[in-house]
Amino acid sequence: MKGVDTPFLGEKRTGRKRNGGNAVEKYSVFVTRKIPQEGLELIGEYCSVEVSDFQGMIPREVLLEKVQGKHGILTLLTDTIDREVMEAAGKTLRVISNYAAGFNNIDVAEATRRGIMVTNTPGVLTETTADLTWALLLSVARRIVEGDHLVRSGQFTGWDPLLLLGEDIYRKVLGIVGLGRIGKAVARRARGFDMEVWYWKQTRMTEAEEEALGVRYAPLPELLQHADFVTLHVPLTPFTHHLIGEQELRMMKRNAYLINTSRGPVVDEKALVWALREGVIRGAALDVFEREPEVEQELLTLPNVVLTPHIGSASLATRTRMAVMAARNLIRGLRGEIPEHLVNPEVLGG
Repeated sequence: MKGVDTPFLGEKRTGRKRNGGNAVEKYSVFVTRKIPQEGLELIGEYCSVEVSDFQGMIPREVLLEKVQGKHGILTLLTDTIDREVMEAAGKTLRVISNYAAGFNNIDVAEATRRGIMVTNTPGVLTETTADLTWALLLSVARRIVEGDHLVRSGQFTGWDPLLLLGEDIYRKVLGIVGLGRIGKAVARRARGFDMEVWYWKQTRMTEAEEEALGVRYAPLPELLQHADFVTLHVPLTPFTHHLIGEQELRMMKRNAYLINTSRGPVVDEKALVWALREGVIRGAALDVFEREPEVEQELLTLPNVVLTPHIGSASLATRTRMAVMAARNLIRGLRGEIPEHLVNPEVLGG
């Protein structure tokens, strides 16, 4: 794919299928935001592709217009793909490829009812998101952002025995809420800090699995009461919405920290603001927000919280792999093949 120029945003590229030397247009696809070039090039080999020219989230009315008559949609987690969007696309729509591991932005049941394949990009972002989880944990515990601000603002006057005293991580208790791919990757990294790792998930692992990973199971209230650091790695479902609210925050140690790189609505942000302001917990680090991209205003003013703009998977290598995976899912579905990462296999029937 080398040597292919980057298309302008909003530009249509015509995919051609060669048949005895004749090129015929095959599939029509809409991509809701520009993704790494390798993914766009791959789609362009098979499809007529149009990429949104909006730098941020595509406006709803534009989305409804652009999907009309399309065979496929490659979408982001920030785009709501519901019945209205599928209705706008019409009967031609075959595949919705999500550029994310999660897919709570898509009405999967409605897509299945209409015979539309839904795909995602799991696994590829595991290690990168686990890295960011640790970056946030270390930053909030050791007050890195506060220290950076102090130096940049010219307020650093020299070493001081009481300057920006944080918390040690070594040999502390790490509580992991949700032990899927990312949670397990976070647990593996904890070995380097000689931490005691507790976990909670809805379905407990076997004793052999726990021993191999070096983790201990605990009910959620018990985990919250004992952990020095609580990190969230659950999908967003009706059950996990506001899984961490005022009641759960009250259970945590006063010197504990909360880290969230999963989904924003897992945490009640108003309750978190109260807990941080009143010293119910010592600090928090968030990569996701309840009403993203909107952020609870008071979080922006609190010194004991670290905020990053949903960059859990934001390494060049990982985002490129996600783009290629999403493109392959899309193309395989359009060609009548079974995508590798099909969310709704029941759509296949049989």
